[in-house]
Amino acid sequence: MTSYKRVLGIATLLLIFSACGVSNRTATNNTSTPSSRTSPDAPSGDINAIETGVASWYGPDFHGRDTANGEKYNMNGLTAAHRTLPFNTEVLVENLDNGKTVQVRINDRGPYAKDRIIDLSKGAAEKVDMIGPGTARVRIYLMNSDDPIPKNLKTAKYTVQLGSYNDRASAEKKAAEIRSSRVEEVIVDGQTYYRVYFGDFYNPSIALEAKERLEGLGHKGFVKQVDNI
Repeated sequence: MTSYKRVLGIATLLLIFSACGVSNRTATNNTSTPSSRTSPDAPSGDINAIETGVASWYGPDFHGRDTANGEKYNMNGLTAAHRTLPFNTEVLVENLDNGKTVQVRINDRGPYAKDRIIDLSKGAAEKVDMIGPGTARVRIYLMNSDDPIPKNLKTAKYTVQLGSYNDRASAEKKAAEIRSSRVEEVIVDGQTYYRVYFGDFYNPSIALEAKERLEGLGHKGFVKQVDNI
């Protein structure tokens, strides 16, 4: 990510309110290198395989905290953090070391370590016997998604969604309450919605700052990935 994009994101945020600190989550891991052995039990065909790399997991230190989509993190649930996949995307994660799989729902952002592609919840990591090693080489298969899958899974642009309405008038009324917000029309399963978004950010931490400050002003929302660079 180029430095000018980060500066641009911070400058945009400061036009609305002063910045506040956001602490990044660090995944549980160890220094062992995962095996690159190919699993004999991989799902048939690679039509839905979207990414291969190293997975890690996170647990007790974050149990009960807010995830990036506003949920409370349940370390025993079957969820995961991904840098760019839309929230609520369902993916199948295959541990290439032992062939075990688990289906998880994306509800958080991460991993923050550059050599990782996904952070599993403790519950999901247990399903694929990844707790002891801490990391594993995995393949991710797409199951379903409410939003288009990014063409570039490594880098994304983010925004804060503040509402979704069936009629444009209601969306514009909400947008009028927040300077620099906008209304966009989207179609999901043939149904038209009018969504209110605030800002464009190339750094998820800055987007989270915006969400938190907006909530402090009485405007609930969540961070979502909207584009790729």
